[in-house]
Amino acid sequence: MKALLSLCMLLLVLPVSAAIDTFALNQVRLHSGPFYQAQQTNIGYLMAMNPDRLLAPYRREAGLPPLTDPYPNWESSGLDGHIGGHYLSALALMYSASGEPQLLERLNYMINELHSYQQKHGDGYLGGIPGGKATWQQISQGQIDADLFVLNKQWVPWYNLHKTFAGLHDAYVYAGNQQAKQMLLRLSDWALKLTSQLSDQQLQQMLITEYGGMNDILAKVAKLSGDDKYLQLALRFSELRIMQPLLQQQDVLDGLHANTQIPKIIGMAQLASQTNNDSWYQAADFFWQQVVNKRSVAIGGNSVREHFHPSDDFSSMLTDVEGPETCNTYNMLKLTKLLYQRTPEPRYMEYYERALYNHILSSQHPEHGGLVYFTPMRPNHYRVYSSPEHTMWCCVGSGIENHAKYGEMIYAHKGDQLYVNLFVDSSLNWQQQAVKLRQTTAFPDQDSSLITIEQGGKFGLNIREPQWAAAKVQLTLNGKAVKFTSTTPGYLSLQRQWRKGDKLAITLPMQTTLEQLPDNSKHYAILHGPIVLAARSQWQDKLSFIADSSRMGHIASGEQCPVDQTPTFISDNADFVRHIKPVAGKPLTFTSGDAVLAGVEGPLELVPFFRLHDSRYTLYFPHSNAGQWQQQQHLLRQQSQLDSQLAAKTIDMIRPGEQQPEADHQFAGEKTEAGVHQGRHWRHATGWFSYRLNTGGQQALQLRLTYFGADSNRHFQVLLNNQLLADVSLTDEQGDNFYHIDYPIPARLLNTGDSIELKFVAAPGSVAGGIYEVRLMQID
Repeated sequence: MKALLSLCMLLLVLPVSAAIDTFALNQVRLHSGPFYQAQQTNIGYLMAMNPDRLLAPYRREAGLPPLTDPYPNWESSGLDGHIGGHYLSALALMYSASGEPQLLERLNYMINELHSYQQKHGDGYLGGIPGGKATWQQISQGQIDADLFVLNKQWVPWYNLHKTFAGLHDAYVYAGNQQAKQMLLRLSDWALKLTSQLSDQQLQQMLITEYGGMNDILAKVAKLSGDDKYLQLALRFSELRIMQPLLQQQDVLDGLHANTQIPKIIGMAQLASQTNNDSWYQAADFFWQQVVNKRSVAIGGNSVREHFHPSDDFSSMLTDVEGPETCNTYNMLKLTKLLYQRTPEPRYMEYYERALYNHILSSQHPEHGGLVYFTPMRPNHYRVYSSPEHTMWCCVGSGIENHAKYGEMIYAHKGDQLYVNLFVDSSLNWQQQAVKLRQTTAFPDQDSSLITIEQGGKFGLNIREPQWAAAKVQLTLNGKAVKFTSTTPGYLSLQRQWRKGDKLAITLPMQTTLEQLPDNSKHYAILHGPIVLAARSQWQDKLSFIADSSRMGHIASGEQCPVDQTPTFISDNADFVRHIKPVAGKPLTFTSGDAVLAGVEGPLELVPFFRLHDSRYTLYFPHSNAGQWQQQQHLLRQQSQLDSQLAAKTIDMIRPGEQQPEADHQFAGEKTEAGVHQGRHWRHATGWFSYRLNTGGQQALQLRLTYFGADSNRHFQVLLNNQLLADVSLTDEQGDNFYHIDYPIPARLLNTGDSIELKFVAAPGSVAGGIYEVRLMQID
């Protein structure tokens, strides 16, 4: 492929060092405050997980007798083994961050066991993918059947295997396990051999299916091994369909599955880092800008139902309960770190700080350590949390890593320059310069921090000046005001001979501000400094905040509160922030005071979102004037009634072409494609595709299918349990519009238990679909 060859040429340049380096986790220690508490809570969660259950899928695939049952949930429904890979990374990261010996002992046990399984395979392979060996054999022979989330009838096998690659890498890099390095090289050689007979076209076809960060990890393998063969394989694992528009500074992200794309761009940035490729850096930065500036909400998260919505329309963010996915922000922080290391611009740290406090920190329950998948922005909704024995989602895997990495960006260095990026109670051992310091702070509850030199030297100390600061950051050295320079944009610099006992006091003026949704709709988040504030809902009902082990247990599927009862600020201008005042005696707690509010009784109490748990909440507040509000209320109430009626009649629903709805409903198919049209996902086939719908044992049901008017002259059958429900011939009568048709289901097709198979089969020479929505409903 000419495009791939041109990309190869771009990479054939000498690597250079980063513009700025971060510190190894074992050089930074947290001491108190919310991040330290989250780290300690996460240690407890890690130790509550059973390593033998995580190893069970790997042991099974190696042909060894079981020692215990695997975990349920995603670990027993197609993604078997993916949490085991994350667990290796989490143990290694947390050991490096804390020095806790029990974590290293657990990690070494896992590596020793996995080594024996890899030896049993005999060819370097190591994975827990069900029937994986047969799948890889097919792929090695060029038999590739790739859909967005299914490759040769397996649920994202490269995505799954990437977690094992990354876990072995991290066990070596962060915990020094030499055996893990050798296992990683053998696994990488297996991947090289597997793909060696595939043409570039075949490999690009394979990459249609989500493949995690395979290009990123293979580039890292090249770095630690010094062998460019892995760098070339990393290049081959870079999907041109996504990368080429970015190289042209084109945004084609609408409708794409967010966390499929972000790891690819991390790999792009990693390859650029190792080869000094400016064009790839620029493309990765362009992606970052589109996501951070145009598709992210105040907490730093992105996506609705895991997909990028149009950048000019955030309405689905406010109505859907499947808001920003934690995995997305986990990966956006990885990308941000790489871009910052290349060009230490203030915007990277502004985003990093915002996302760290408001999404990552908020995604862990501070008491039991449960982890959050979706964080709804829908007013008056809530989150559900994982448990270490029952819930094994992707956001559990990334989550147990998240709370081990809080020390990685607090400080950075370049030559004899030290940079303080985050105001976190911590200490630093700058071994390269024989410097030690202690940062003492109660930020964000207080607007100050104190740096004490414990072992001095001659170096420049650069203090980040946040964009959210209400006034100039103030510095005093040993009690006296000090002059500083600004040699690095966004930092205040002091160059001197530092002595033991020197104290640099930092004052960080904070103010309360409003932040409008990026689409300029009249919805606002309220922040104090970088901290997003939220209000506990007055809606009273009994909810379960711990998710069950069901396939869709990660979704907070309780009742959706009517949107017309959203707390709304009423004023002629969007200046209601002036009414918001601090509550005496309660750090970082505010009241809406005498602001006029609709949809709620009395003033609101606003607290940091990262401290609000086990409750419904509102994070985005509409603003309206009195006249507009009356009109809006009428329309909202009508829409709420229609939504409630539809929800009450719906037994099950699928949005074809979206990952989780399809995976949740056991998607299968042949000669089928999916895409996005006018912001809505679709699926069609020249062969067939199928799902399994839950009936709940109910009778008197109908199937509602949504079509698009321009999909005319298409003929196909709709089957339920392989029996004909309808012969469908689509016409152009509906024009350029979406429409739905209801198909009553005969009782004989429902007397088959609690679920039915729904199948769409194309007529010869025609197309089945496109299908934009499937809804199983009660008949009126």
